[in-house]
Amino acid sequence: MGSLLQFMRMVGQLKRVPRTGWVYRNITNPESVSDHMYRMAIMALVTEDKTLNKDRCIRLALVHDMAECIVGDIAPADNITKEEKHRREEESIFQDAMKHLTQLLSEDLKKEIYELWEEYEYQSSAEARFVKELDQCEMILQAFEYEELEEKPGRLQEFYDSTARKFNHPEIVQLVSSINTERNTKIAAASNSVPAS
Repeated sequence: MGSLLQFMRMVGQLKRVPRTGWVYRNITNPESVSDHMYRMAIMALVTEDKTLNKDRCIRLALVHDMAECIVGDIAPADNITKEEKHRREEESIFQDAMKHLTQLLSEDLKKEIYELWEEYEYQSSAEARFVKELDQCEMILQAFEYEELEEKPGRLQEFYDSTARKFNHPEIVQLVSSINTERNTKIAAASNSVPAS
């Protein structure tokens, strides 16, 4: 039982690991990794796609960033290229973290959680690819909400640029379209209200 408690305490640290991308952009009270994973799990829960194993999608969403309770959140702005980040993951920073974490669990749970993490990392199923799109979609939804909170429409454009043309799943494409429509309306309204100099 001590090991399960230790596991729970370690993953609980995700509630206190801020998402680095927001920290770098001076967002007041940036979301935690745990916040991000929770909304992704809800997004997976409400999918209508009957071809996907919904339960598996929820599990993937809850596991995909779990290693960050040990290694922290590495964002692209850390000047680590995508290739370098992937190389590091394969070279074991994240692998070692997941092995360390899952070591605290029973054999069955250890195998289940580690395999879910690998499935997401290697994008080896339709569910993993769907959850990867959820990851990107949740990020731009969060960016939109921060722009609204700050009353600075368009300030976080780079997050939208980084995800352009990365969405393929029809439900996510529709959600992204809705986000963009609402966001573009706010950007247009803000630019129309700026007095001419």
